[in-house]
Amino acid sequence: MSWWGKIIGGTFGFMLGGPLGAMLGASVGHNFDRGLQSGPFGSAHGSGPNQERIQSAFFTAVFSVMGHVAKADGRVSADEIAMARSVMQQMSLDHNQIRVAMDLFNQGKHGDFELDPVIEQFKRECHRRRTLMQVFLEILLHAAYADGVLHNREEALLKDICAKLGFSNEHFQQLEAMVRSQRFFTGDSQAGRPPTAELLADAYTLLGVQPADDNAEIKKAYRRMMSQHHPDKLMSKGLPEEMVKLATEKTQEIKAAYDLIKNNRSI
Repeated sequence: MSWWGKIIGGTFGFMLGGPLGAMLGASVGHNFDRGLQSGPFGSAHGSGPNQERIQSAFFTAVFSVMGHVAKADGRVSADEIAMARSVMQQMSLDHNQIRVAMDLFNQGKHGDFELDPVIEQFKRECHRRRTLMQVFLEILLHAAYADGVLHNREEALLKDICAKLGFSNEHFQQLEAMVRSQRFFTGDSQAGRPPTAELLADAYTLLGVQPADDNAEIKKAYRRMMSQHHPDKLMSKGLPEEMVKLATEKTQEIKAAYDLIKNNRSI
């Protein structure tokens, strides 16, 4: 049974403590609180990996921090709210899950939202699994670009989050360039026609390579990215099953970029 199914079914043995558990509890409501009172639940210092704990931590952190990032430039735009809802739709969340996700988003917008404890617990619950934390950052970057611009305050906040998760500034720059290119890259938009120089440049950036790189290096980068974003691997590390569709779409975009480069180079 999924982490969400266990919440709905009243099986709370995996439940989070700490700030993530408090936010999720406030969003889910009475049944969640009753479950915490009637049975054992994990603290924020769980001793080992637990898929349901990691999944609930990821879900809670991604939507609450998404709201916090959206508010970083002073106001939450209609585009940013639409982006949050788009992520929920891509995840095929049901009515109750959407209600909880939007409540978490709104909690993140509040002036008293404490980012540092949230990121600290998220990192701990993920057991420092870098691939999982990178997907978290990619989703936040997509949300920040919802209005078409990465504002200075949003960028500064995302850099801070990236550093708190243990990633370098160089890694952040690579992720930002990849997400920016991904927003404008569609692998089939030039089907049957030679790709434009801009589209081809976006394909290289999406894979994190340069046009000057040789074929072997590009193929290596493609395989690495496909491995990092493989839905089954991400689920095994704790990605909520509701987010598998996002991961699948990501691998399709990576493959489309590689195919474009392959065709252009006649590999």
